Parts: sequence; C-alpha cells; structure tokens
Amino acid sequence: MKKIMLGIFLLNEKNNFKGSWLKHPFLNWLPVVLFFFSCHQKYEKTKPVEASMTEAVYASGIIKAKNQYQVFSTVNGVISKIFATENDLVKKGSPIIAVSDKASAINSENALLTAQYSEVNANQDKLHDLQNDIDLARSKYENDSMIYKRQQNLWNENIGTRIELEQKQLAFKNALNVFKSTKIKYDDLLRQLKYNERQSRNNLAISQSKVGDLTIRSEIDGKIYSLPKEVGEMVSPQTSLALIGDASSFLMELQVDEYDIVKISLGQKVLVIMDSYKGKAFEGRITKIDPLMNDRTKSFSVEAEFIKQPEVLYPNLTVEANIIIQTKQKALLIPRNYLVNDSIVLVEKDKKRVVITGLKDYKQVEILKGLTTDDVIYKPEE
Repeated sequence: MKKIMLGIFLLNEKNNFKGSWLKHPFLNWLPVVLFFFSCHQKYEKTKPVEASMTEAVYASGIIKAKNQYQVFSTVNGVISKIFATENDLVKKGSPIIAVSDKASAINSENALLTAQYSEVNANQDKLHDLQNDIDLARSKYENDSMIYKRQQNLWNENIGTRIELEQKQLAFKNALNVFKSTKIKYDDLLRQLKYNERQSRNNLAISQSKVGDLTIRSEIDGKIYSLPKEVGEMVSPQTSLALIGDASSFLMELQVDEYDIVKISLGQKVLVIMDSYKGKAFEGRITKIDPLMNDRTKSFSVEAEFIKQPEVLYPNLTVEANIIIQTKQKALLIPRNYLVNDSIVLVEKDKKRVVITGLKDYKQVEILKGLTTDDVIYKPEE
C-alpha cells in the first residue's frame, strides 16, 4: 500500500498536478490495483517440527541472605549508643544498639525496692510478734487446761460447785481457741509474705528484662547489611533499626502467581538470571512454599536455594526465574501464534482443524493430536 501511494506522489511531482492531481484519470483504476494487491497477499505458513520442550513457570523476586531478619526495639526511647557499623560481622549475642528509656530504668529500680521490702527476711519482726503471741496463748492454754483438770478432779470428789467447774472449762476452751487462732494468723502471715516475695521477684525480673532489652543484640552469627539509624534518634517498637543476615549464604525469594502455584513443588529446578550478571544463568531448587497467598498481589512467596551460588551477592538484588515444571525430549511443536482459541489451526487459508495441545510456553505449543510433521499450517490474520 505504501508503494502505491509513493508512486502516486512521484507522479504528481513529475507532472506538476499540484492540487488538481486528485482528478487524474489514474484514480479510475487505482481501486483495481489495490484489489489486485490484496488478492495476492502472502500468507505466512509453517510445518510442525519435532524438538525438545520445557514447560516453566515465570517468577520474579529478590535475593535475601539466609536467616535474614529486621531488628526492632521492644520499647520507646532514644538511641544512646551504636556498637557496630554496616558490613560488620557479628556473633550471636553481640550488642548492636543501646536504647535509653528512663521510664524503664525507674520502673526497674522501683521493682527492686519492692522486692527488697517484700522479702520474708525483711519482715521477721512481724513474724516474731506473732510468734510471741503464740507462745503467750500456748502458756495460757496450758495453764487453763491444768486448772480445768484440777477442778474436774475436785468435782469428781464432790468438792466445789458446778459453776466453778463450768467457769474453768470455759476459760480452758477460750485459751485453746486463742492459741489456735494465733497459730493461723502466723501461718497466714508467713504465706502472704512468701507470696509477696515471689511476686515482687517476678516483677523485678520483668523490669530487668525490659532494661536488658534496651541493649539490642544479634540473634545470629552473621553480617549487618543495614544500620539506618543514628545516635539521638527516637525509636519505637515499629521502627526498623537494622538488617542482619548470614554473611555468605543467600537464597531467592520469588513471587508466583496464584494461577501457577499449584504447579510448584519442593525440589523443582529453577533457572535464574540477574541484571547484576548479564548473560549468565544460574541454577537453583525450590526449598520452601509459603501456604498463604498475598491478598494484595494475588501471589505466593516461594524460596529457592542456589545449586552453585554466584561469588558476590547482596540482599534485595532483583532476579527473574523460570521454575521448570516438566521437560519433553521429543515433542511436536508449532509457533503459539498459529494457534486459534487454544485448540484450532488453519490447514488451509480458510479450513480449520481441531487439535489437542500439551506443553506450552510463551513462544511454542506442543501438539498431542491433530497434526503431523507433513502438515502445512497457516498463520491466522491478526
């Protein structure tokens, strides 16, 4: 079409028709020319070929250090000291950041005072007072018991009156009740003191653990990849203070679409490319499949480990991967753009044939039934 219009333009220039060239007699047979060209349009055609084919699921993601985690403070406060820098290698338990929190320190001191005040040894005076009351009550009980027995012996010998006997019996019973009551008070006080001591010690341990949390330590032997905060900055339990992970071992965190996740299983081979290593491909294997879908991205997180890890890697490097689902060494293949509605091919310009397909990728499709290597198929018009 472009060639025809170019010819018209050159004719116009040659004959100086200017604006009146549109009335030239050439236009009377121009539609015939266009019809001739359209009728002789060339259709693209091909034949099925036998070749090996691999079905794979595409996934994108990032590089992560093994055991990688973000460091958070458990309290609100101000960074008072930073013990390390980025790229430092740290041991498990090594201090990373100290956070100053006066409220936690004061609470810990108050808990210590309460624990000291609540100790049983610190309340021995109260116990001694009750013990003295017990001793007095015991003495009175023993004395009244002896008097009551004497009066009862006299009564058995018809000496004395019944009123005297009953008075001595009543005094004996009262002394016994006071003795028992005093012992109960002592036991209750001792139990309460021991309870208060244990409770105050637990509160002290909680307060001291919070004070201990003010010095944040590494949970693993690894490397500090990020340390974005500075001394004097305010922090909260929602503030990320550092990123720590393994110093030399890395993995891939890939995002797989929900439509493909059922095809993924542990141990499947992964072919990976990275912008950091142009022209190189690396192999890996699926090691973990998170069972919960991300509602926002409609994808699943899948982890893979390198079979042979590149020499230099850093967290958050981007990767593109093909997760190998299955491979056929001998498959009958046609270009995917020759397939209509996933099940029809054109064996003539206007004759359709239904086929059964197998493996597919973005470029080719396997034909299981309906074609042979001798068949010629035509590319459908777009």
